Amino acid sequence: MSSRFATLRRIPRGVWIIGFVSLLMDISSEMIHSLLPLFMATALGTPVVVIGLIEGLAEATALCVKVFSGVISDYIGKRKGLAALGYGLGAVSKPLFALASTSGMVFSARIIDRLGKGIRGAPRDALVADVTPPDIRGAAYGLRQTLDTTGSFLGPLLAVGLMLLWHNDFRSVYWVAVIPAFLAVGLLCFGLHEPRKPVEHRRSNPIKKENLKRLGRDCWQVIGLGAVFTLARFSEAFLVLRAQEVGIPLALIPLVMVAMYVVFSVTAYPFGRLSDTLSHRRLLQMGLLVLIAADITLAMSQGWQGIIAGVALWGVHMGMTQGLFNAMVARTAPADLRGTAFGIFSLLSGAGLLLASLGAGLLWDIWGSASTFYAGALLCLLTLLVTRFAPEKA
Repeated sequence: MSSRFATLRRIPRGVWIIGFVSLLMDISSEMIHSLLPLFMATALGTPVVVIGLIEGLAEATALCVKVFSGVISDYIGKRKGLAALGYGLGAVSKPLFALASTSGMVFSARIIDRLGKGIRGAPRDALVADVTPPDIRGAAYGLRQTLDTTGSFLGPLLAVGLMLLWHNDFRSVYWVAVIPAFLAVGLLCFGLHEPRKPVEHRRSNPIKKENLKRLGRDCWQVIGLGAVFTLARFSEAFLVLRAQEVGIPLALIPLVMVAMYVVFSVTAYPFGRLSDTLSHRRLLQMGLLVLIAADITLAMSQGWQGIIAGVALWGVHMGMTQGLFNAMVARTAPADLRGTAFGIFSLLSGAGLLLASLGAGLLWDIWGSASTFYAGALLCLLTLLVTRFAPEKA
């Protein structure tokens, strides 16, 4: 217990600030996103395959844009300005969801929102590594993920309460979501002091051939493995749609995401701290086994109990693997190329997420929801074979 608190005390103030900024923005985003598939399907009449395409394109946009923001942050030697721009775009996008009357308008708002996420992601993740001692980076990423994910379940809880209070008025809930988004931008701009030298060297061109070679074999293995992992895990929007399919009341469906994010939040820091001492390969393999169990549970469930169990297992998987991948990238990449490494990692993961979400939507429309989750379990089994290339300890 004392060792656990000693590690928390060593985590720099900047990591805590970044974590609380993530918490506020995620409260805003998840108030919207936990209801968005239902809003599109019920209020706008959007087909499931189109919802899957929108979700996949939006999330892939965020992940792909990270490569450019990461490279730029390495080139200029600064992270905070790009992070503030990204969080600002996220805040500006929030009113557009409340105003949307067509799927196209939702898509535009989603792209702006995820564009902001993409711009802030790599500089923020690199900044965590810049300010944190190497021996506790797993714990630092786990803490940031815990705070981030706390916002992810507080958002849906607020959405549920407001939906019940306002009789399923989606748009009013979306207007309330604007408030924490702008609070997040203010906290980042006025609360975070960037270190004077976040990277050791400024590169004239971080993506030159010789610099890409400098990333090293271990870093490229981590990047490739992350892309394969993404193929095995499609958008969480399908968890919401599965909950609707088994008859959970509309206003209570966001509680499904609450269950996932509570588990994710509770497990992210302990597993992050564990990654500082345990084999990374073993943790990745354990995470895949948990995701297989989640997929099978969700495919077979006929009631709310099974859905909650499935999404809880999904949350354990996220807690085991999300912060771990960040720590692996940070530890294998040179300090002056961390932003670029995080960007490339996200670019390839974005491509995988787009393919996974589109494929999940097609399977759902053609053969039903169970086929989507069984296919996910099969992909997880194939990914287990690839984990033998993961560094034993990055």
